[in-house]
Amino acid sequence: MLIVGIAGKELTAEERGRLAAPAVSGVILFTRNFASREQVTALIDDIRALRPDPFLVCVDQEGGPVQRFREGFTRLPALARLGALYDRDPAAAIALAEEHAWVMASEMRAIDVDLSFAPVVDLARGNRAIGERAFHADPEAVSALAQAYLRGMRLAGMAATVKHFPGHGSVPEDTHFDAAVDPRTLDELRAADLVPFADCFDAGAEAVMLAHVTYPAVDAAPAGYSRVWIEDVLRGELGFRGVVFSDDIGMAAAESAGGIAARIHAHLDAGCDLVLACSPALADASLAAVRGRAPCDAERLATLRGAVASSWASLEDNPQRAGFVARLAALGSATGETHA
Repeated sequence: MLIVGIAGKELTAEERGRLAAPAVSGVILFTRNFASREQVTALIDDIRALRPDPFLVCVDQEGGPVQRFREGFTRLPALARLGALYDRDPAAAIALAEEHAWVMASEMRAIDVDLSFAPVVDLARGNRAIGERAFHADPEAVSALAQAYLRGMRLAGMAATVKHFPGHGSVPEDTHFDAAVDPRTLDELRAADLVPFADCFDAGAEAVMLAHVTYPAVDAAPAGYSRVWIEDVLRGELGFRGVVFSDDIGMAAAESAGGIAARIHAHLDAGCDLVLACSPALADASLAAVRGRAPCDAERLATLRGAVASSWASLEDNPQRAGFVARLAALGSATGETHA
């Protein structure tokens, strides 16, 4: 039921003990865990040896400003670059979104990462945390690009996690640092932010991540703590049957529920399957909080485990991939981004 972070580039003895706990369903890796492709592959192999059962290795490898592994991997342009291309040439943008997703996911699968929490399907409407991580301001454009992104991820053997439900893009606050309140009604959200989520669910998105945003016209609790949002809207109205992730409980906007234990219980009681505790400093308190609760169902976890995976040698020998990477580099160069 917990996805936890680790401190460095190798597992400590304390971390080995934590990861062995049945309540820990996976690990999320960050830049602090990365020095090189060889190092991070060895770290993942070590984790796998410790937890060979259905266990998720996760990362945020979106591209643009949020790409945890850089040296030795394709530098991916921000999703907003695809949205800008969509305004000029929708067909080309849709094709390149699928290629972006395939490159990202195939590289992650080659080092045995199960999930990159992607794609962002929030609307690009001024949120400080989302910014160029979002495809576009228009829901229909986001929907078209996101569905292409799902296709590319699947072709590379990775499940998709659409985020941040029900939409983080239309409020200015960065929930890493501030509480965020969106005053719109459910009908207003249905006509805008919910559109790409609903379309991605219809297209088979396997997982969703909740926003630490409060929508008081719908429920007084932030979305991740809300049975109205998770059970009534997400699972009821929209028919989603996949895995529900919380956002990181260490973020400032998560503090409304109280301490670490209260945040975890509020997410789980509202209907989240997996709770992210990204800071290693939160791991012991998080484990203590879930003592006595049943771990996440292994069959649900298995739906998110990575499938087919190419080796690095086969990726490097793939002329189709070379074409994809060249087109992504050209897109980034046209907007001032650099690629490696």
